[in-house]
Amino acid sequence: MQVITTTELRTKSKELVRILQEGHSVDLIHRSKVVGEIKPKIYDPKPFDAESFLKLVKKLNLPKTTPAQRERRYRAHLMKKYGKNLH
Repeated sequence: MQVITTTELRTKSKELVRILQEGHSVDLIHRSKVVGEIKPKIYDPKPFDAESFLKLVKKLNLPKTTPAQRERRYRAHLMKKYGKNLH
């Protein structure tokens, strides 16, 4: 485990970020005492569940649209939001 002082937080922030991205923890020292530990935040995304998504879509009961209808609605939205100068 590595250590960093409160003074070094300002000068070695890039190194601290690199260490955290590698998955290591760092002890924080203030006036010669360990006051805390800086740990990396682990991002664990949920896997996509197609079955539950299909159930949700069926529950919403939305009308089916063709690609041309979706394009027309999208263009109308852009015109409303940005005006006629959109290319």
